[in-house]
Amino acid sequence: MPVKPDILKIRSAAESRLFKVEEIDLRFSNGAERTYERLANRGRGAVMIIPVTSDNEVLLIREYAVGIEDYTLTLPKGLIDPGETAHIAADRELKEEAGYGSNLLHTLKVMTSAPNYMGHKITAIVARDLYPCRLQGDEPEEMEVVSWPLDKLDQLLLDEDFNEARAIAALYMTRDFLQNE
Repeated sequence: MPVKPDILKIRSAAESRLFKVEEIDLRFSNGAERTYERLANRGRGAVMIIPVTSDNEVLLIREYAVGIEDYTLTLPKGLIDPGETAHIAADRELKEEAGYGSNLLHTLKVMTSAPNYMGHKITAIVARDLYPCRLQGDEPEEMEVVSWPLDKLDQLLLDEDFNEARAIAALYMTRDFLQNE
């Protein structure tokens, strides 16, 4: 394994309500020095929930994604609040965004997105034994819930509205997890 570079200095470059940009001065084992920028890790992470019904269908949500300025079909997700475990946050977010609770949660994997530029982590959690339950969340509008047969995952990947890489990875992991159970 390579030797990790020495962190010489970390400083704040910019900050908003949601994001903090840091500059990190590094010295590599060969003596080379570089300054990198990253979105700093803030908070306790996030959860992405893969709700699977007793009919082996996954519940997706359609929500507005400001990053791409359009509605997208994806999985429920959200931040882990203070005092919550990943499973408690997953159940809460599922109730807020899809109108269901879960009696059976299983952690699949902790994932990163663009780890060269972000310290954010999201925990993919399969939710089963679902029951109707709605909690008021911070979403500006109610989200449409779309049920999709897990055995037709290949067709879902062709849908232009379903394009979030983390959700695609989570569904493949869920399919494998359920098949091997």
